[in-house]
Amino acid sequence: MKSIKPGRGPSMMGGIMGIFMIFFGIVWTAIAFQGVWFMGLFGILWTCMAVIITIRNFKNATSKNRYSTYDIVDANEEPDPFNERFGNNGTDAKQKTPHRYCPYCGNEVGADHEYCGQCGRRLS
Repeated sequence: MKSIKPGRGPSMMGGIMGIFMIFFGIVWTAIAFQGVWFMGLFGILWTCMAVIITIRNFKNATSKNRYSTYDIVDANEEPDPFNERFGNNGTDAKQKTPHRYCPYCGNEVGADHEYCGQCGRRLS
């Protein structure tokens, strides 16, 4: 059964943008230290934050169980990282109620429906 769970969060594109932020921070710092010294400190802070964000994005984009905002998957396709972290084994009341969702648009559909009422696609 498909379910809606947290989907992809920090991504490879965020990591690539982070590399550009690091280069910008290095150039800013080099130019700023030639003028006003405290603006150079801003450049150092910027560059350090860019490195942290870039590492986080690349780590999430390449890991097996990535954090995400919304994702429609089977429970056996990809476990929910929040459930793994906080020990929820999926037995709360919300998961005991049978729900069926369209795998294409995420709309809730009845158990006996053959087509999604929202997007019109055939449910498998």
